[in-house]
This record gives sequence, structure tokens and C-alpha cells, in this order.
Amino acid sequence: MRQIIIEPTENPKVMKFVADYNLIPGSLELDRNSDIKEIPLAQELFKYPFVERVFITANFIAVAKQDGIDWENVIEPLKGIIQEELSANPRIYLQKKNEEHMIYAEMTPNPMVMKFVSNTSLLNGFIEVKSREEASDVPLAQAIFEEYDFAKEVFISDNFVAVTKNVSVEWHEVMVKMRTFVADYLQNGGVVSNATAQKHESPAAAIMNREYTETEQKISDILTEYVAPAVESDGGKISLMEYDAETKTAKMLLQGACSGCPSSTATLKGGIENLLKQFVPELVEHVEAVNG
Repeated sequence: MRQIIIEPTENPKVMKFVADYNLIPGSLELDRNSDIKEIPLAQELFKYPFVERVFITANFIAVAKQDGIDWENVIEPLKGIIQEELSANPRIYLQKKNEEHMIYAEMTPNPMVMKFVSNTSLLNGFIEVKSREEASDVPLAQAIFEEYDFAKEVFISDNFVAVTKNVSVEWHEVMVKMRTFVADYLQNGGVVSNATAQKHESPAAAIMNREYTETEQKISDILTEYVAPAVESDGGKISLMEYDAETKTAKMLLQGACSGCPSSTATLKGGIENLLKQFVPELVEHVEAVNG
């Protein structure tokens, strides 16, 4: 319960109720015609017919009463209301309930990677943190690394976090704890990233500091439309990095759950390569990974 000290003022109609902290920046002067729908304290005080005005500033609340009412008869009930309301809403205004972050864990084709999916958007784009040293601008990744020694990489995209572990643990041993950790971090207002997220549509432009050529864009568009949704649902990302016109080879960047995934080679050869051969046979005969 908040501590309140009662202080008389030079005006016998006005009493000050002093808190032990600053209530708001600036000041509020309220009467019965004021809009108080976002100020629960004022709503409660004005339920008393004798309360004419309420003034809030710095660390105190001043209440002005009507004539004919003795303070000694009403001061303790007012103090009690103020204490209760400040305990519920320390900053005076209605505290909107934080959006609840629901997190569920989802296996990926890569046994080393677990995907933690949020019911809310985390990033507009994606960020890949390949080591602890790279996590300084990505507080969520930094928090995961600090909490869990087995975490090797963190990939954040749209509404999920994909975590790559080392061989020291199995996911069934730590999955529930990490899911709870991520949910609590987000629920408590933890920052996801201070770094600029890369955009999905043109990863080569951000990574290689250049624009796609017309041919590369054509290949990338096919990947975006036919490949990206399935791959991203598995917690990964496959993007066109280079195109060799002489050998008709499309080179792919593997990220998130795709990086190091045992099935990624089969995905590239059996899926993406065949798809590109079907749609642009004049451009692509081979698909290779440049990492993972």
C-alpha cells in the first residue's frame, strides 16, 4: 500500500495528500466537467459529492471540498481511496494491460534448431546472430545467450525466434524452460533488437550492398512466392546470394534452421533446383549453398 501524508494548506477548503514519489510530469487540474475516463483516481474521488476539484502535480494530490463539510469527517476515507488507487495505478493514468505474449515451441527439420513462435510480431524483417559476440545490438539474443550456455545461434524473423543449440543438451530437456524464458522476456517489455532488421524481399542488397540484377530478381521472385513460406514455417530462410550465368548456377544463403540442417541439401537439390529448372530452365541448371 502506498504511503500518504496529509498536509493542510492555507486554503481551508483544500487538503494535500502527499505521496513518496513524483506522480506525473507537469500537472492536472480536474473538475466534474473534465474527461477522467483514463484517470481512475479522479473517478473515485468525484464519487464523493462534496469533492469540487482535484489538482495533481509533483508528488501530491490536492482535493478541494465544498463548504459545509468538515475535513475530519472525510479525510481518512479520501486518504484510503488515494492509497488504493496509487497502488493500482502509480502513474495516475489507467495502466493498460500489457499485451500477453503467447509462445509455443515448434520442431524444425534441423534437429539442432527449435523454433519459438509468438502470437505477436517481433520484427519487420529478420536478423541472424551467428555468435555471442554479435549479440550486443540484439537484446533478445543476448538474453538467450546469457541464460543458456548451450545456445549457439539465434535467428529472429517476423513472429518467431529460432535457436540453434550445441550437443550438450537435448531439446526435450530444455525446451519448456526456454519457451517460458522467451515469453517472460517479451511480456516484461524486453527489447527484441536495436539493430535494423534485414528485409525479406532483397537480402542480397543488404548483405552484399548491391541490387539484384534482372535475372537474379526473376529467380528471387520465384523463391519468394513458391519456397519462402514453407521454409520460413520451419524456422529458416533460403535466399539467392549469387548467380553464375556461365554455369547457370544459383547460389543460396542458408539461415536460421536451414543453416547446418541435414535435410537442407535435399531441399536444395530435390526441391528448389527442380522448381527453378521448371520455371526458368533457360537460367538455372544447378543450385548450391554458400554456407551451412
